[in-house]
Amino acid sequence: MTNLYIQKLEKYGSGSYLASDVTVLLDIVDKDAVADVPVSQKEALIQSGQRHYSDMLTLEAAPTAMHEQLYSQALTQGTTRTATDIANLAYTLHNTFEPTVNAERPLVLVSLVRAGLPIGVLLQRALTDQNSSYALPSVHYGISIIRDRGLDPVALQMLLDAYPNSPMVFVDGWTGKGAIYQELARSLEAFSDPSHAHFANIFHQSTFGQDTFDQSTSDQGTVNNTTVIPLLTLADPAGVAWLSASEEDWLIPSGLLNSTVSGLISRSLYTEPQSGLHRSVFYDNLVAVDHSLAFINYIDAARRSLSTPPQCLPTYQQPRYQTAELINKLAADYAITNRNRIKPTIAEATRAILRRDPERILLATAEHPDTVLLRHLCAQRNINISVLGDKILPYQAITLIKQRSKDS
Repeated sequence: MTNLYIQKLEKYGSGSYLASDVTVLLDIVDKDAVADVPVSQKEALIQSGQRHYSDMLTLEAAPTAMHEQLYSQALTQGTTRTATDIANLAYTLHNTFEPTVNAERPLVLVSLVRAGLPIGVLLQRALTDQNSSYALPSVHYGISIIRDRGLDPVALQMLLDAYPNSPMVFVDGWTGKGAIYQELARSLEAFSDPSHAHFANIFHQSTFGQDTFDQSTSDQGTVNNTTVIPLLTLADPAGVAWLSASEEDWLIPSGLLNSTVSGLISRSLYTEPQSGLHRSVFYDNLVAVDHSLAFINYIDAARRSLSTPPQCLPTYQQPRYQTAELINKLAADYAITNRNRIKPTIAEATRAILRRDPERILLATAEHPDTVLLRHLCAQRNINISVLGDKILPYQAITLIKQRSKDS
């Protein structure tokens, strides 16, 4: 029997990935219809509260030659690790879901746009590899999540309608402070009553209780879980993921580029639910420098060539928030009341330099090979660097965004 809800999803594209890799549930708009806001102006608008970051975009330019070179080095350096991590994650998903999923009831991978997309595509490739020990019936979609505004409810409902009997796993690239985890938890709280029709789709790792959100502990709050948010990441320094390949802050190759390793899709723009899906721009002008599919093919080939057997990774019933004290100390030391100005992890620190207006960079090590691009960008833009040693571990790098208005 044809599922009309699945047919509705098939009209959406996959960015510059293959249609078999992912369906991205975004309303793609022409970049000429989006206001191109300069970084300094955008920063002032965000911090003054005049505009939310998801209401405007600084259109991306092609990466510089130095940026491209450092990406290539990171890819060479990180290929085996990325491939091994993907194999271990796929093997763990197989062992977890193999008894309950099938072709009519596949596992639904839901990648969080954008950083989750490359990881989700690699996982989808791994799970559909019939020559592996971890093949599993699965489908893969990308949907938007926006800090302060949550997971796109229209896209989520479309998936719940199309796969009413399937478990979902949410995929992201890495965690920084855990803010996106908390945003995901808030967005899913409406489903956390065991009597909810879609409780089992999302809370398949626990069958009791209800999430509550405590705003009193910090400016972001914490989620008190008695249900497990099924978030999967490649790296989880914040200690909030249900499943992750490691908790280290390392140079994930896909973390060094933006759209040109994420299907040429821009950061998502907010749309009110009554008006449809969140929006995004497709950077057709960057096709010539796009690495998205090449990155997937390269890592996937390395995964298929691995000689070591995959390992089952641990899963967690509760977030550990292992870096919360460090973030609080940094906020106190640098008089930061809005923790959105703190961007930890190599990937987030790098993206913040490229997209935001940084005040300074904190490094654990002055000459760490994983922070070459960061240090190069700092030299280019005359950004101060402070080397703090193990005081900022497990993070290797943290960007502090410049204060453009009074924090609130």
